[in-house]
Amino acid sequence: MGAGKTRRPAGPYLGAAVRIDQIEADARLAEAVLRDCSSLTPEIDMKWDALQPGPGNWRTGPADGLVAFARRHSLEVRGHTLLWDQSTPVWAKARLERSPGDWKIIADYFEAVLGRYGAVVREWDVVNEPIDTEASGGLRATVFHKAYGPTYIERALHEARAHAPNARLVLNDYGFDYDNPVEHERRAAFLRLLEQLKASGAPLDGVGVQAHLDLGKGPLKREILAPFFSRIADLGLSIAITELDVKEDGRRGGVAERDRKVADHVQAYLDIALEQPSVTGLTTWGVSDRHSWLEKQPIHPSVAPASMNRGLPYDGALEPKPVYWAIQQAMSGAKGPSTLTSR
Repeated sequence: MGAGKTRRPAGPYLGAAVRIDQIEADARLAEAVLRDCSSLTPEIDMKWDALQPGPGNWRTGPADGLVAFARRHSLEVRGHTLLWDQSTPVWAKARLERSPGDWKIIADYFEAVLGRYGAVVREWDVVNEPIDTEASGGLRATVFHKAYGPTYIERALHEARAHAPNARLVLNDYGFDYDNPVEHERRAAFLRLLEQLKASGAPLDGVGVQAHLDLGKGPLKREILAPFFSRIADLGLSIAITELDVKEDGRRGGVAERDRKVADHVQAYLDIALEQPSVTGLTTWGVSDRHSWLEKQPIHPSVAPASMNRGLPYDGALEPKPVYWAIQQAMSGAKGPSTLTSR
């Protein structure tokens, strides 16, 4: 698919989390993005601390650059994310702690961001990672929870709707994928939250299931995942797979064996997830292993691809791996044509 061609697949969209500085610095990365993606998620540049590192200090250049790139090439942009405890700037945390209950800081921030990007971004992760099963009521003790109480999520959704009346509003979270006690509790807590929000009339349109998969957690089980997706769909909510990647269980064995395990795991996940008609799209959290958040240090292009975690579609040299083709196969069979193209 060439640059500039509109991509509106009949089935689920395929996207990736990216950074405009990396796209501009690497022509092969830009080529892969344009060839494979119909949707882009700003990996870091639309988070609060990136956009507004100081009161009145706006740094919108990278986010604006990504939006401009997307618009030039007829790509969608997912808004990630309005409220996330870990990306709240220090100055905002201090103000929230100093003046709990004062909603103006949130209202002003939403008005500015949604006013700037609302014409382009059609889906927003309004609240990111609100669940913590070890906390009271199953909600993470974020700075927002401390400032406003458990209704902050509902209030944030109403605030977002006021400034983005036509956007899809989403809650995004992780840790729903495996058959273990922690993730069993996380699924239950998340479903309770969704039920409460729907019962209260909150303007919630969908959920984001991050799908940071982990080979060390054992097999994926249809009897666990399929009912979870069905329960969400039964609430009238769409489901986006928002941050798909795979953490290897060590980096032992040859590259072919490692790549097979990653591809098989992703195929198993997508075989279950994409059976659910309410799944609207799939976003990988990165394109190339060299740009993965699982690599704690920046990776130089000269580093051997085999030394990296091999959990994304392309390796560190921007060569497609078996997981690339597993995603292609899964998307091509899901409700319509894939946006991936064969080579």
